[in-house]
Amino acid sequence: MGRIRLIGLAAFVSTAALIVSGCSSSTGTGSGFEAAAPAELSGTVSFWHFFSDREADVIQSVVDDFMAANPKVKVEVHSGQDDEKLRKSIASGSDVDLGLSYSTDIVGNFCSTGAFRDLGPVLTRDKVDMGQFTDTVKSYTEYKGTRCSMPILADVYGLYYNKDLLAAAGFTTPPKTLSELETMATALTTFNADGSLATLGFNPTMGWYENAPAHYGPLANAAWLNSDGTSAIGSSSGWQQLIAWQTKFVTSIGWDKLNAFSAGLGQEFSADNAFQTGKVAMNMDGEYRTAFIADQTPTLHYGTAPFPVADGQDALYGGGYITGNIAGISKGSKNPELAWALLKYLSTDTQAVVKLSNGLKNVPTTHAAATSSDLVVSPEFKTFLDLAENPKTTTTPPSSVGAGYQQSFQDWWNTYQIAPTGDVGPALTAVDKQINDSLQLVSAP
Repeated sequence: MGRIRLIGLAAFVSTAALIVSGCSSSTGTGSGFEAAAPAELSGTVSFWHFFSDREADVIQSVVDDFMAANPKVKVEVHSGQDDEKLRKSIASGSDVDLGLSYSTDIVGNFCSTGAFRDLGPVLTRDKVDMGQFTDTVKSYTEYKGTRCSMPILADVYGLYYNKDLLAAAGFTTPPKTLSELETMATALTTFNADGSLATLGFNPTMGWYENAPAHYGPLANAAWLNSDGTSAIGSSSGWQQLIAWQTKFVTSIGWDKLNAFSAGLGQEFSADNAFQTGKVAMNMDGEYRTAFIADQTPTLHYGTAPFPVADGQDALYGGGYITGNIAGISKGSKNPELAWALLKYLSTDTQAVVKLSNGLKNVPTTHAAATSSDLVVSPEFKTFLDLAENPKTTTTPPSSVGAGYQQSFQDWWNTYQIAPTGDVGPALTAVDKQINDSLQLVSAP
């Protein structure tokens, strides 16, 4: 998995229209599921997913376990199929039975158009206990009461901190509020002889690595959408609080210095990652970073903690942002019962979920897997298990424009931080309008 993937709004709207044209606008004349679960499974099922290389091998090993338990079933695995390929393949009627997406943002469109089938009938038929998932995880697998997908592992975001660098500056514990983060980061920042940045305590640049509005929103209880699905960004005080803190932090360092420094840092998903090389002392990141560090920088002395919350929002500490992989059964599936059996196995079988988590180093999405003695848990990874189970951890709501509303806001914020001036209210109202216009475009007949 890795990080949140935002697609351009125009690209999403175009793809959404493609899906609508290729699929029914409802769940159709029937679910395609039997009244009772088959006594025996047999046949071939097509499974599309986005993983590649080593991670694809992990997926294959769990699929192999499924086939070993069901010797009359053959799973044809199509790896390396990103969300865009999945969307287009379903819309064009390609042989997709089960599709695994890296983004929860497709749920709104896939549920509402019927691209993914309504799983309600088989969930009820097979008495699947949805209580094994947290309410937040359940919220990102359904749209307006239709559950068309199931969760398969999650990304959870928190604070990574370099223990040696913090100790050298006299800090023994990580920050718990954003003002504490800024104070500590300022003390940890060093400069070259010419005044340019040598190291940063924390990089506040929006759009850098995992610095995204989606990941910051839970820190101030910031709202994305109103109950009617329209944008709530302009009316949410949490966003204004976060914008004020972040832009003030950027200005205190100096945009030009910060931008030049950031441009010279290593790529996020490489051994030159700025946190791993000590160029940045504290960083926002997901649980998967523990695997990168173990592989690429095993001697790094670091810790993890919940990310600091906005000042005055102490009750939110311990929570954070969660998103995850989701999988659904294609509208055009010729083998929905086999697809459902595989989906149920990947999402609810404790040993399967544990094996996936151990191999991919993402957070398991069932309570049983998260507490299994077979789950490999380091102290650093344990932080993210706790975050995932914390009721204060939230996610971005599903929408018919997918991640479009997030992209619109991030595009604005990325530009605003360069020269922040005046009241942001009118600008956020304009962002609301842009998002609402896109919502109307997608919903238009």
